[in-house]
Amino acid sequence: MSAVSYRKVTDLPDALAIFPLPSALLFPRWQLPLNIFEPRYLNMIDDAMAGSRMIGMVQSRQQEGEKPPIYNIGCAGRITSYSETGDGRYLISLTGICRYKIGEEFAVTTPYRQVRPVWDDYLSDLHRADDTHLPSRDMLMTALHDYVARNEMEADWSAVEGAPLETLINALCAGCPFSATEKQALLEAPTVKERAGTLICLLNMDIPGNETGSMN
Repeated sequence: MSAVSYRKVTDLPDALAIFPLPSALLFPRWQLPLNIFEPRYLNMIDDAMAGSRMIGMVQSRQQEGEKPPIYNIGCAGRITSYSETGDGRYLISLTGICRYKIGEEFAVTTPYRQVRPVWDDYLSDLHRADDTHLPSRDMLMTALHDYVARNEMEADWSAVEGAPLETLINALCAGCPFSATEKQALLEAPTVKERAGTLICLLNMDIPGNETGSMN
């Protein structure tokens, strides 16, 4: 697959097939593996592979229903890994490109939904964040250690400590068992710095005596 560069709004599509999924987050420069098996989404992937290879992830507000209500902001990703299984499923990886706001949902004949994405508020996603403007790794690690201990969870600390800071922030945002509303707040944080700050607040919540444990 040839490399594709997205640098400006004209590099991004005017229409976007969307994949509503509860609690599944995609961030710019973050990879999301997906197991596609529903016929309508197999059709969506076929069409994407024949075109821009881009689809839009967005959280649904509920899991049930043919057309569940969705949040208004999602993240578009390019299919950067693709394979087909013997039983007809697609195993793909999306690499996050840019977040978008849903301008309108189109009336379409395709079995999957399509929207007009509004990219303007998120064009900074096309450029990597400067790590020097992010919270310190020590602050994040302290909050994570407390969160893991408090919830009796396990963590691969060697992988955590070796990950680039933006990758670690996105991995924790996507992987921690936050509510859909909390995950949406992480997605909608304007910058990676603000996403990290929100993440630390969520990790610190419910610690007795910790005044930073509630979101403003």
